[in-house]
Amino acid sequence: MSGLVLRNVSAGYPHRPVICGLNVSGLPRGKITVLLGPNGCGKSTLLRSLAGLNRASGEALLDGEDLLALPFARRADKVVFLPQSLPQGVHLHVLESIVVAQRASGRRESAESRAQVFSILEQLGIAHLALHYLDRLSGGQRQLVGLAQSLIRQPELLLLDEPLSALDLNYQFHVMDLVRRDTRARNRVTVVVVHDINIALRHGEYVLMLKEGQLVASGAPEEVITAESLAEVYNVRGRVERCSQGRAQVVLDGVIGV
Repeated sequence: MSGLVLRNVSAGYPHRPVICGLNVSGLPRGKITVLLGPNGCGKSTLLRSLAGLNRASGEALLDGEDLLALPFARRADKVVFLPQSLPQGVHLHVLESIVVAQRASGRRESAESRAQVFSILEQLGIAHLALHYLDRLSGGQRQLVGLAQSLIRQPELLLLDEPLSALDLNYQFHVMDLVRRDTRARNRVTVVVVHDINIALRHGEYVLMLKEGQLVASGAPEEVITAESLAEVYNVRGRVERCSQGRAQVVLDGVIGV
């Protein structure tokens, strides 16, 4: 069994269940899975639960091993979760913060490990920020540093909660392309929450669509993102059309309701 399988997963908060009995047949290794759904449908709750930050029941089987049954420290060796934004009060240099993240993965400092740190900085276009303090960066710059910290740990399961929310169009494309290449190279399971449907169509290779904590559809992006699913999940009238280069894109015509 390769990849991540969810069996009867329920999660939420005391007296407020969010996800109830979620079953997913398998999130593939080596591909980006995009998690879609309206606000409050359970996207962040699911990621936090897989990372061990929310209590959850059921089974989350990564290559047959139940993550939900692992002690937090052992789960942290396999799973990295990047929240929507890093804490603003951290007074560390960017370079230092990434080295700390690398050490958290159990690797000792060496010429190779230092080269990996600088390579990540260069690939994300933030090498010039290496000696800047985290608490003096913009929101978008902190997001890029958070991604660098996540990638340097080389997890088996990478969970990214809206990693593009503070980035401009150039960096959105660049980050998704880098995450895709790194996911393939390391054959990991990567799950990314986004709100832009067109980003899911362009960069996603597998899609989960949630509504009210339940799975509405899963599969290839163009199989999941349809006029019917947009109406059911988002209450909008939309179409999936081809652009001049043949790529699928969503065109919204109006709303059905709030």
